[in-house]
Amino acid sequence: MSTTTLAVLVPLLPFLGAVAGLLLGRSAPGFVRPLAVLPALASAVLAVVVAVRQGGGTPIVASTELTPTGSVPIDLALYLDGFAVLVAVLVGVVATCVQLYSTAYLREDPRYPSYAALVSLFTSAMLLVVYSGDLMVLLVGWEVMGICSYFLVGHYWETEAARSASLKAFLVTKLGDVPFLIGLFALATDAGSFRITKILGTVAAGGLDHPTLIALLLLAGVAGKSAQFPLHTWLPDAMAGPTPVSALIHAATMVAAGVYFVARLLPVFEASQAAMVVMAVMAAVTMVGSGLAALAQDDIKRVLAYSTIGQLGYMTGALAVGDRGAAVFHLLSHGAFKALLFLGAGVIIHAAGTNSLAAMSRMDGLAKRIPDAFWTMTIALLALAAIPPFAGFFSKEAVLVAAEHAAGGHTEAAPGAAGWVVLVAGVLTALLTAAYATRLWLMAFRGRGPAAPDHGKEPLAMTGVLWLLAIPSLGLGLAAAPIADWFDGNELTPTLTTSVLGTGAAAVGAVLTYALWQRASAKAAAAPAAAAPAPGATLAAAEQPAAVAATVSAATAAAESAAETPEVAEVTHEHPAVPAGPAADPGRALLGPLHRHAAEGFHLDAVYDRLFVRPVRAAASLVRFLDREVVDTYVSGAGAGPRLLGSLVRRAQTGNVQSYLSALLAGAVVLAIATAVLANVNAGS
Repeated sequence: MSTTTLAVLVPLLPFLGAVAGLLLGRSAPGFVRPLAVLPALASAVLAVVVAVRQGGGTPIVASTELTPTGSVPIDLALYLDGFAVLVAVLVGVVATCVQLYSTAYLREDPRYPSYAALVSLFTSAMLLVVYSGDLMVLLVGWEVMGICSYFLVGHYWETEAARSASLKAFLVTKLGDVPFLIGLFALATDAGSFRITKILGTVAAGGLDHPTLIALLLLAGVAGKSAQFPLHTWLPDAMAGPTPVSALIHAATMVAAGVYFVARLLPVFEASQAAMVVMAVMAAVTMVGSGLAALAQDDIKRVLAYSTIGQLGYMTGALAVGDRGAAVFHLLSHGAFKALLFLGAGVIIHAAGTNSLAAMSRMDGLAKRIPDAFWTMTIALLALAAIPPFAGFFSKEAVLVAAEHAAGGHTEAAPGAAGWVVLVAGVLTALLTAAYATRLWLMAFRGRGPAAPDHGKEPLAMTGVLWLLAIPSLGLGLAAAPIADWFDGNELTPTLTTSVLGTGAAAVGAVLTYALWQRASAKAAAAPAAAAPAPGATLAAAEQPAAVAATVSAATAAAESAAETPEVAEVTHEHPAVPAGPAADPGRALLGPLHRHAAEGFHLDAVYDRLFVRPVRAAASLVRFLDREVVDTYVSGAGAGPRLLGSLVRRAQTGNVQSYLSALLAGAVVLAIATAVLANVNAGS
């Protein structure tokens, strides 16, 4: 079988699995799990075969005309280069792990058949984006992912949080998709084709008439899909969906699509220096802001969500300095350890019965209850914090090396200003990343208080997947040298300067967080335990130091809210009440007065509400008023006038012949008199 045929089957198999799962979900429930896992597994295997055959050599291109358009043609085209085949392997492996994990995680969920089918469709759409050689076909997969995310994030649609999060994710990404679509058409108009190969040829020949406008329009869509500032606000709220969905969205689909799109069309963006600077600033703000926000989150999944935003900022920063190899390398390593982090978080949630880190910090021995999740998440967090020799160290260093080269003027692909912006923000984000990774590990696994509940060993389908993903999280970085040959050939190995900067910043963040955690633990142990609410509870809190009282109330409220999430309610075993009391949270000391603002995402939702949501609603109310009170009045008046005239005429139609003759005679007399009067007037003149 040819490589092209195998490549066609890679996105087709999950699609067929999704269709079969939807059709047989109710009539043959026994087939649902095989139809979820086997197509994804087969697709992953075929993606590996395609990658081996392509081998990082000359791109494999195949196409057939989809339909004649009369102007710019649309083709069903494949474009398989080193970037595409390796990203497809990542998507296939992560999707298979998510499907396998979900068979145990959602084993009691009555909506599992539709969930599994949507995950398969999601996977198929991302693979279509990865392999597509035509932008219109790519757009199909791009939009299908948006629809799938809407349904999957809103899986627990009974809750207001899930409904709002799914709608927010859909609307914010669509807000970016509108300029993105305009940019695609403008790009195709300048290039005369939607084919990626022809577009890149046009760019190389200097044939783009509006490079800055096109690049900025496309960048708006990328910011929405890949959750970059200022369109990143949907991603933390999307944690209302099931944890395996979060793993799929954050690691291998949806948010990775935007970064991959820019990598595929990087010469288009490099044609505009202004667009590269805008991309660099966007990446820098995203990295630093998300790192600060992650330090203030109590929900373990929201910490990981802001972490994803920051890591995507690293990838965007690498693209902003013209190194797509470093960007995609970090995409691959991040996909492995971020999938592991989310799936490990699912095991923790099942075991602890809560999403709240504050509640976990008041449980003793949680790490011993779930040793598989403890060790694998430790590996993933070390990779996230970029500690050598884990995968995240090598991929993040590749980004910093690219930024250093750009800052030193060693590349013509990006201005030096973009390099400095990305380099400074990248080093600062390395410190913040290590800090919130350490905070998560300490609060989740080093809690002090009542013993954590013991529910026995988690299912093999969940723990086995964790160890599988731990392998690339630990060892993928060692493949930096051979992977570079699959990309543009640029070196992906660390340099001494960036290694010292990045690792030194990470070490400072980790050590500082650990020291502050010890101090917070001592204060929490000395403070009176916050028992169940009592009449004197408010007075007791008032007698404590203000900081301790605030910590107690905030931590207790967060624990109660997190413990009531629908995902926790689906846990099949019984859980004791979430222990109350002060939480040892080093994030408060690290952020100080910024903590309250960082916990709310720096109030961007409130800003958008006042700048956009309220004016749009006010405009909608005005339009409704004008439609009902003005337009409807004119329409009603247009009908009322003839109706009134008709009623007057109807009164004259009595049916009495004598009345008609009398009226006729009277009219004749009036006409005769009028004629005589007019004749006399004319004679006198």
